[in-house]
Amino acid sequence: MTATPDDDLQSFQVNLTGVVDLLSKHIYSSPRVYLRELLQNGRDALAARVELDGDDASRGIRITPLSDSNDTFRFQDDGIGLTAAEMTELLSTVGRSSKRDIFDLPRSDYLGQFGIGLLSCFMVADQIVIQSRSARGSAPVEWIGNSDGTFSVRELEGDLPIGTTVSLKPRFDQHDLLSTTTVMALAKTFAEFLPVTVRVDLPHGGSETVTHAAPFIEPHTTDPVELLAYGRELLGADPFAAIPLSVPGTSTTGVAYVLPSSPPPGARQANRVYLGRMLLSENVDALLPDWAFFVRVVLNSTALTPTASRESLVDDDLLEHTRSAIGTTLRQWVLELAARNPGQLSDFVNLHSLALKSLVIHDEELATFITPWLSVETTLGRMTIETLTRDHKALRYAESVDEFRQIASIASADRPVINGGYVYDTEIARLLPTIVDGLTVDRVSVLDELDFLEVPPLDARTAVARLEDRASAVLADANCSVIVRSVPSADVTGLYLADPEVLRSIDRRSAREVSKPGLWQNVLGKVDAFADERLASDGISKSLARLCLNWNNPVVVTLSTLSDDAVFSRTIQLLYVQALLTSQRPLSVRDRAMMTNSMSDLIAMSVKLGDDLPEGNSL
Repeated sequence: MTATPDDDLQSFQVNLTGVVDLLSKHIYSSPRVYLRELLQNGRDALAARVELDGDDASRGIRITPLSDSNDTFRFQDDGIGLTAAEMTELLSTVGRSSKRDIFDLPRSDYLGQFGIGLLSCFMVADQIVIQSRSARGSAPVEWIGNSDGTFSVRELEGDLPIGTTVSLKPRFDQHDLLSTTTVMALAKTFAEFLPVTVRVDLPHGGSETVTHAAPFIEPHTTDPVELLAYGRELLGADPFAAIPLSVPGTSTTGVAYVLPSSPPPGARQANRVYLGRMLLSENVDALLPDWAFFVRVVLNSTALTPTASRESLVDDDLLEHTRSAIGTTLRQWVLELAARNPGQLSDFVNLHSLALKSLVIHDEELATFITPWLSVETTLGRMTIETLTRDHKALRYAESVDEFRQIASIASADRPVINGGYVYDTEIARLLPTIVDGLTVDRVSVLDELDFLEVPPLDARTAVARLEDRASAVLADANCSVIVRSVPSADVTGLYLADPEVLRSIDRRSAREVSKPGLWQNVLGKVDAFADERLASDGISKSLARLCLNWNNPVVVTLSTLSDDAVFSRTIQLLYVQALLTSQRPLSVRDRAMMTNSMSDLIAMSVKLGDDLPEGNSL
């Protein structure tokens, strides 16, 4: 072919190097998107040609990667092509006077889309050659752009097939992105479900078609076995279920796959989204309600709005409507499962109880169906709410795990307590009276439960009072007072009891002990002092932890008669540490020192006592 007379080099009106740098560092996550942009251009061109002269199954996209025998990457589409006038407009698009104008181009406009796609190619190529012939009948045209910021345009004499061919001369460091292996992988990733045929030429002849039907485009008419098979490929394991999705308001269809195992709470929602069957992203995390982390979604839309990079979605009214509609569909699926397949619902609840607890506290209708299947930890063991509320009409709950552990040691079997310290369990406990008729649920604290313990018999009151005073004096430095009660289990020597305010104070003191002198230690000290002043202003003396000794335990009874102050104090200290460990409280530096010194002293006293015994006697 020969050129027309005007073949002079011209310069872009923007700093091309700066624009490409902006693309690669701030707009696109990777240079690999060059192929996605070319595929987008090719698909749009083919769609425009269908509108002009009808459909033709022979049309498509053909990609020729770099190979040992080919040093130029080529992307060819049989679309509508470009006229000379459109090529001039394209040059105006690419050569606008500011970078901002370039990235404000409407992607719905074919030339605007083509221009952005062209710029993305400069991330991988030093030279771009576009040859195109329009289906509207004008002469073929060639545009050549160079990485130094110059370009030329000319009309070609002769014949070209209708369509557009983009040829790329790779940058020295980007050969791999234009090679057969990478191009094949990217084409399958981005174009797998495009409604046009995409073929990739192979190095030794022939080609491979990368496009095929998408099972999630029309999920309500797709074979369920096929939907599950695609879910297995997506998740790497058999999904628990496949839920068809349809949001007509945003022309969105897809599938929500229920995960076969529970993800960590707050795990990122890695959902796959296609726009017009072109992959947008495999990690869209704003597509679902926060509570719906038990599913992974794959969907296609023609109305949702992509960001400038076309790698995520704009969080606008369209996305909010879609998110709400998907949430409604997921709720409805759970409700239908409860009605038609209770056994499968039970399996589902066991897998995803945390997500369901999050859901039911915000959804009264769903709560009625789902709550009985949920399980909670109680002082009678872990059980379903259905079993718990069937056998007991008066329940109580502790708001923290620490409180529950203390209460569990002394709670009676006919007054069970729910552990509300886990995520959502306090809210679930408070919700129960609205679901179960005649049920009452009250909050309980450590001190409340302590009031239900029996005091020792009247004839032992003097010995008990003396034991409490002596033991409290021993533990004064540990900020712990001692009381004596009758705990039902005789195996229990003592219980460590502390309300939330005391536990917070202990944690602050522990942090202060291990921190270095300085600002942080001073801050913790001032917080402690402020807490004590607040209690004093309310007419309350400094709040102390309590060691509750069990009068039903023989060791405790023996202690009340012990006259040896040294043995008494060391034994009380060991019972205190034992109670701490039993309640699963961490030992502070002071507690560990107390335990070590007490054991050392008791051993030393035992050795001395053995030495003082007459010969032939033993302990």
